[in-house]
This record gives sequence, structure tokens and C-alpha cells, in this order.
Amino acid sequence: MRDQYLKIIESTGEDVNRPGLLDTPQRAAKAFEYLTSGYHMDLNEVINDALFPSDSEEMVIVKDIELFSLCEHHLLPFIGKCHVAYIPNGQVLGLSKVARVVDMFARRLQIQEALAQQIASTIQQVTSARGVGVIVEAKHMCMMMRGVEKQNSSMKTSAMLGTFRTDQATRTEFLALLNNQ
Repeated sequence: MRDQYLKIIESTGEDVNRPGLLDTPQRAAKAFEYLTSGYHMDLNEVINDALFPSDSEEMVIVKDIELFSLCEHHLLPFIGKCHVAYIPNGQVLGLSKVARVVDMFARRLQIQEALAQQIASTIQQVTSARGVGVIVEAKHMCMMMRGVEKQNSSMKTSAMLGTFRTDQATRTEFLALLNNQ
């Protein structure tokens, strides 16, 4: 990957031997590996047996999980937050594991619509929850730095599974709890 970055920088007309760029190909390769590290994460290792018995049937919400990802169309970042809710069905997931699931999928080449769905499906699969709701809000550098150059635009996507899809009251409660600052 280092050699490919060297070629990319050279193709811009830059002098890859100037002091500020000497180590850039290696740094860029290392950064890209980190930004796409989700491909190398294993769900079982991410969850690490952090499922706990629970009699709770009330909504669990983890709000404002910071995320960053790379747009699969332009390889530019999108940055935002994710809100995850689920209705337990005999077990709850360790709090930090919800954020780790978000990271596992965000640290891949993505489109935001798929990201929300992947997070929701995985939380559903892991917890066997009665329902899962995910909302992702993000600003996309591909819209801000190029193309239409709209600096204040943001995108919101959602994925609703189980009772969050079939029961309006559950969906309304989720949205109301998100809006209560």
C-alpha cells in the first residue's frame, strides 16, 4: 500500500523526495489500514461474551456514539454519530460492545444507508432482541469538499427491525427519547 500511495502522490506532480513528503506514503498506508480496520474485526471477539441475563423488557438506548467512516465512492470521510436502541429478550449486551459494533462496521468502505442496516442486523443477531432501532447522522466530506460543496448538509439514515418496524409506539418512544436532551 505504501508504494501505491507513493505513486498517487507522484501523479499529482509533487516531488516525493521533498522533506515533508518523505514518510507520507508510509503514514498514509498506516492511516488507511486503521480507517479500514473493521474488515479484520471478528464479531465474536468484539462481543467477547458480554451478554448478560436480564428480565428487562424496557428499551435500552446508547446515544451519540461517535463514528467516522470512508465513503466507498470517493474514499473521503464521513463523520457523525449513531444512536442504537433495542428491546431486550432475556439478555442485554455490555454497553461498550454496542459502540464496538458501530466501529466494526464504520471502519470499512461504506455508504451510510448500509452502515445503519449492518449495525441493526448485528445487534439483532447478537442479542435476539425483540426489536432494534439505529439512526446514523453524519456529515460527508464528499459533499463538503467536492461536487456540490454544501458545508452544512448532513444525512440521517435509520434501520428499524422487529418491534421498531411493526409498532409505531415503540418507534415513537425511541425518537422521543433521542430528542430529549
